[in-house]
Amino acid sequence: MTNGIYTLANDVVYDQLVALLNSIEANAGEDIPVCVIPYNDQIDKVRAEIAKRPNVTLFDDQDSMAKWQDFATQAWSSHPRAHQAWQERGITGMYRIERYRKYCCFDGNFDKFIFFDADTLLMAPLDFIYQKLEQYDWVVNDFQYKSAITYIFDCSEEELLKVFSPEVIKSQIFCSGWFASKKGIFDQSKIQFLLSHLNAGESNVMAWRDSDQTLLNYMVWRSGISYYNFAYHDVNNATGSHWSSHFQEINHILYDQEKRLTYLHYMSIPSKQFTQLCQGIDIDLPYRELFLHYRYLKNPEQYPQLIPPNQWEKNKKAFSQFLNQKIKNLQHRLNHFKKTSL
Repeated sequence: MTNGIYTLANDVVYDQLVALLNSIEANAGEDIPVCVIPYNDQIDKVRAEIAKRPNVTLFDDQDSMAKWQDFATQAWSSHPRAHQAWQERGITGMYRIERYRKYCCFDGNFDKFIFFDADTLLMAPLDFIYQKLEQYDWVVNDFQYKSAITYIFDCSEEELLKVFSPEVIKSQIFCSGWFASKKGIFDQSKIQFLLSHLNAGESNVMAWRDSDQTLLNYMVWRSGISYYNFAYHDVNNATGSHWSSHFQEINHILYDQEKRLTYLHYMSIPSKQFTQLCQGIDIDLPYRELFLHYRYLKNPEQYPQLIPPNQWEKNKKAFSQFLNQKIKNLQHRLNHFKKTSL
C-alpha cells in the first residue's frame, strides 16, 4: 500500500510550491512520494523543479482531469444563482474550473493520501494522519467548523437542515486546502449519486464564491463517509494552522502553546506577494522568514536581500532609465557608423 501527498500548482505559485516541497523533505522525510497536479498548462518551471526531485512526480492523467472538471460543471449546472453571479462579474464559463483538478487525488496512485494546497508548509511528520485513515475515510485538522455556516454554504441553517443533520452541520465543515483520504473513495456510482441529489435541487445550498471548497464539503457530507477532525474530536491536543494565529517558532518549526503544528496554511494571501518577496521586495508577510527559510533551503545563496517596495520601485525605474540611455547611445553610434561608411 502506497501513502503519498498531492498538491495543485502551476508556475504562478512556483515559489510556494518549492517551499512546500522543501518543508515536506525536511519534516516528513526525503522518501515520501509527492504528486503535483497541474492547475493548467503553465508549468514549465514546475516541470523543471520536479525533474530535480526523485520523490516528486507530475500527475498526467488527462482523462481524470477532464472527468472532474465535467463533474463540477454538472454539479453547478442546476445552481439557481451561480451562473448569473459569474456573468455579472465578467466570468465566462465555470468559475475557477481548474481548481476542481484537485479531485484527481481520488484517482491517483496513492492508496492513502494527504492533499496540501501549494501555499502550505509542513511542520511535522505525518504518520499519525495515515494511521487515522485506517479508521476513517476522511481526515482533516482545522477549526473551520467554528466559522459561520454561510462561509461554506450560501443558505440559511434552516435550509441546510432540510438536507443535513444538525450534528453534521455542527461538526463537519472543513477547509479544502488540507485533507486526507483514500483512492477511489468517490467512485463512479457515488459520483452519480451526488449528481442526482444536486440536480434535484440540493445544489442551491452551495456558495459559488468558494467553488471547489463548498462542493467538496457537500460531497463528504452527502456521501456519509466516515469523518474525523483532530481539531474537533481531540480539541485539547489540536493546534491551529492558519497564518493569522500567534505561534512560537523554534528551529524553523512552529508551536501552538508548546504543541508542534502539523502544517501552516497561508490561505487567502495572494501568490503575487510571495513572488514579490522572492524577488527581493520587503513584503510584510506573516512568518515571512520561516517561508523564506524553506523556499531557499536547498539554495541558500539565492536568499533575497530585501529592500522596501518604494526603494525597489526607484531602483527599477533607475535601471530602466539606465537601460534606455544605453539603447539610445548604441542607436546613435550605429547611425553614426552608417553615415561614415557611405
